Amino acid sequence: MKKVHIIVLLLLAVTVGVILAMTGDYTTYANFAQAREKTNKSVNVVGYLAKDKPLNYDPQKDPNFFSFTMLDKEGNEQKVVYKGSKPQDFERSEQLVVKGRVAGDVFAASEISMKCPSKYVNDEITLKETTVSIKSGS
Repeated sequence: MKKVHIIVLLLLAVTVGVILAMTGDYTTYANFAQAREKTNKSVNVVGYLAKDKPLNYDPQKDPNFFSFTMLDKEGNEQKVVYKGSKPQDFERSEQLVVKGRVAGDVFAASEISMKCPSKYVNDEITLKETTVSIKSGS
């Protein structure tokens, strides 16, 4: 191979590497303890809504402020503040993923994803047997 071909291939490889580096999502998964250590990085925390703690959302006062308490997978409790409206059926969610970073004593979430109960799980259905009698009229 000629030197020109080698240089062109190297430039092409570097260009592809730079493009991939710029477009990649570097958000990592962590618990709240790890998120406190990475204050300058955005992280995803997977956990559950602390149903015994209050949800703070008053659309009349501030429709873009929602706060709640969340437990991560290790059981660490953290107050989460989201600058947006409360998602529909939030209380019914089975699992939460919040993306953001720790700011002071709260986790400032930029996104909230919910895993909701399946719409397709059937509750126990009881069927009653009915008897139909047909009379022939002759």
